[in-house]
Amino acid sequence: MTKPSLPDLLHAAVSAVGGTERPGQVAMAEAVAEAIDDNSHRLIQAGTGTGKSLGYLVPALAHGERVVVATATLALQRQLVERDLPRTVDALHPQLRRRPQFAMLKGRSNYLCLHRLHEGAPQDEEDGLFDQFEAAAPTSKLGQDLLRLRDWADETETGDRDDLTPGVSDKAWSQISVSSRECLGATKCAYGAECFAEAARERAKLADVVVTNHALLAIDAIEGAPVLPQHEVLIVDEAHELVSRVTGVATGELTPGQVNRAVKRSAKLVDEKVADALQTASESFERVMELALPGRLEQIPEDLGYALMSLRDAARNVISAIGATRDKSVHDEDAVRKQALAAVENIHTVAERITNGSEYDVVWYERHDRFGATLRVAPLSVSGLLREKLFEDRSVVLTSATLKIGGDFNGVAASLGLSPEGVEGDDVPLWKGLDVGSPFDYPKQGILYVAKHLATPGREGTRGDMMDELAELIEAAGGRTLGLFSSMRGAKAAAEELRGRIDNPILLQGEETLGELIKNFAADPKTCLFGTLSLWQGVDVPGPSCQLVVMDRIPFPRPDDPLMSARQKSVEEHGGNGFMAVAATHAALLMAQGAGRLVRASGDRGVVAVLDPRLATARYGSFLRATLPDFWYTTDRNQVRRSLAAIDATAKADGK
Repeated sequence: MTKPSLPDLLHAAVSAVGGTERPGQVAMAEAVAEAIDDNSHRLIQAGTGTGKSLGYLVPALAHGERVVVATATLALQRQLVERDLPRTVDALHPQLRRRPQFAMLKGRSNYLCLHRLHEGAPQDEEDGLFDQFEAAAPTSKLGQDLLRLRDWADETETGDRDDLTPGVSDKAWSQISVSSRECLGATKCAYGAECFAEAARERAKLADVVVTNHALLAIDAIEGAPVLPQHEVLIVDEAHELVSRVTGVATGELTPGQVNRAVKRSAKLVDEKVADALQTASESFERVMELALPGRLEQIPEDLGYALMSLRDAARNVISAIGATRDKSVHDEDAVRKQALAAVENIHTVAERITNGSEYDVVWYERHDRFGATLRVAPLSVSGLLREKLFEDRSVVLTSATLKIGGDFNGVAASLGLSPEGVEGDDVPLWKGLDVGSPFDYPKQGILYVAKHLATPGREGTRGDMMDELAELIEAAGGRTLGLFSSMRGAKAAAEELRGRIDNPILLQGEETLGELIKNFAADPKTCLFGTLSLWQGVDVPGPSCQLVVMDRIPFPRPDDPLMSARQKSVEEHGGNGFMAVAATHAALLMAQGAGRLVRASGDRGVVAVLDPRLATARYGSFLRATLPDFWYTTDRNQVRRSLAAIDATAKADGK
C-alpha cells in the first residue's frame, strides 16, 4: 500500500477543523517532515493565522514514532488535547490506517494526591497529620474550596487541576497535592494503584503524541531522572518562552520562612542535638536576611557565607539522621518523613550551590513588602544546558510567531546554545531557519504609529504628555483599546487618571481574573483593558473590540534586574554588545508579542501605538521595528487619529 502524501493528510486535517489551507502552513509541514526524516533541527517562525498547530501535528502523526510537544501556556495545551488532536486523529485515521494515541503530561503537583486528600497534610506544629477539611471553617473561602475538592475527587477521571472549574486558590490546592520530592512513590503509597499522576505517566508511555509544558521539559533535562517517555521527535511550540521557563526551573531560592518550616518538619524525626544545630543555623540565616538589601551579590558577604555553610552542614546531618530513624508514634510516618526530607534537601541543595560559588551562577537578594527578603540563585545562561540536553538523540523543531529578532534567527539560536545558521563543528547541532510568513496583509491591515513628539520616558514620575496622547487615541478609536504597560504601577496610574477623563470603561489587570477581564473586554467594543506582561502575550481578541494596541514604552528589562544585568555584563566581557544581545532582544521579543495582539483574523484592522519616541529616534529603533509585523509606519499624530476614527466609524456602521 502506498504511503499517503503529506499534502493529502494536511488537507484532510484542515478540513476536519474547519480551517483554510495556507501556503505557510504547507511550507511548515514540509519542513517539519524533512527535519523528522533527516533527524535534524528546525527553527520555524509562523505568524499569527498560519495554523501552526496542524503544521507540526500532521507530519508528526504521519511519522509514526513517538513525539513530545512542549508548549508554554495552558491555553495551547488544552487547545491541542481537547480540539486539534482529536479532530486531526479522526481525520487522518482512514488514510493512516491507524489511530494515533495522545496524552497530556504535567508535573506531579498539578495532580490531586489521594494520599494527601485522605490522610491529611503533615503539619509543622503537631505530631500527626492535620485534617485540613476539619480545620478550615466551612464558611471560609478555603473551607469551601476544600469541600469542593473533596467532592471533585470522587468524580474526576484525571485529577488534573486544570480540569477543575471554577478553579481554587493555590493555598487550597497545596493542601491536596505534593511535589515529586514529597511523593512517597507508587510502591510505598497506599493509594499508589489509583494515583492520578502515575496514571498520567502510564498513559504517556502508551501515547504516540505526548503534550507537556516547557517546565516539565526543563525538569526532564536538568534533573537527570527522565520524566518524559523516550521519544524520537521534540516539538517546542511558543519557543520564544523556552529560555525563561528553563531559567525559572533552574533557579533556587531560600527564605527564612521556608527554612523555619523545614526545621519544624524535621525536629521530631531526629535527635535533639541534630535538630538544635539546624535551628541555630536557621536563626543566624534569619538575622542576616533581616538586613538584606535588594540587588546582586557579586561576592558572598562573610556573614551570609557563614550562615549558608552552617545551614548546609546542619541540613546534611538532618538528612542522614532522618534516613536512619524510625518512630512508630508518628502517624503516617513515611509521609511525614518524606515531606521533611524534601524541605531539608532543598535547603541543603541551594545553600551548597551558593556556597560553592560557580562563576556560571548569579546570586541576588530580593525584598518584598509582605514576605521579607529572599535569596535567589540562577544560571547566568542556560544555553550550554539546552545545547547538551535538548538537541541530542532526537530531532527538534522550535516554532513560534516570534523567533526572528532584528530580522534573523541567530539571536534566539544563540540563547538555545546553537551556533549561527550553517556553522559546522564538533558538538555543534546543525539547524535551519524558516520564516513561513503570515496569511495576513499587515501593511494594509495595520498601522505602526510612534509618538515621536513625546518626551523620552524617564525611570520615575508620571508622564503627563503620554496620558494626554493616550486619552486622545482612545477617544479617536471609540474605546477598543488594549493598553500594554511595562509596569503594574504604570498600568494603575493610567487607569486611575483616564477613568476620570474619558467616558470609556477601563478594565485593569488584577481587579478580576484574567479570563473574566478578556471576556468582558471582547464583549464591549467601548471598553479598554490595561495591564502588564501576561497581557502582552495572552490576549486573543479578534474583531472590533481590539483595534488599538498601545505600548506605553519600550519594555527594556529594569536596569536593576540582577539576572539581566549580569547577562548583559557577561556578553560585554566576551567582546559582544550586551545591550543589544540582552536588553534590546528582550524588548524586541515582548514588543513583537504585544503587536501580535492587534491582527488576529483576516478582517481585523487597527493601530499599534508606541508612546516612546526612542522607537523612531534611537539607533536601536530599526532593530526593534524589524522584529514587529510589517505594518504601515508613521509618526504623524493627525494621520493616526483620522485612521482610528475611520476604523471606528466602519465598525459602528457594521453594528459592532
